[in-house]
Amino acid sequence: MRAKHQEPGDDLRPQYEFDYSEAVRGKYAGRLLAKGANVVVLDPDIAEAFHDSASVNTALRSLLDLTRSTQRLTQRSSRPETNAGG
Repeated sequence: MRAKHQEPGDDLRPQYEFDYSEAVRGKYAGRLLAKGANVVVLDPDIAEAFHDSASVNTALRSLLDLTRSTQRLTQRSSRPETNAGG
């Protein structure tokens, strides 16, 4: 026996009428850009680790500090190499 296909019911109340003919895509995008906001979309597994933008900023600042401090340790010397055995 085949299962009957059911159409989704209209469960919105009558007072909720949405007129999408006047909708504007990206209506508030200019406002975000004017304030200098950078929107970054995190992968779901990364988003689970960070609950808000402050925790993301803290982690990234820590990573930058670590990178800067270890960069000094890993930079090659500017002195020319000498052959001691030569």
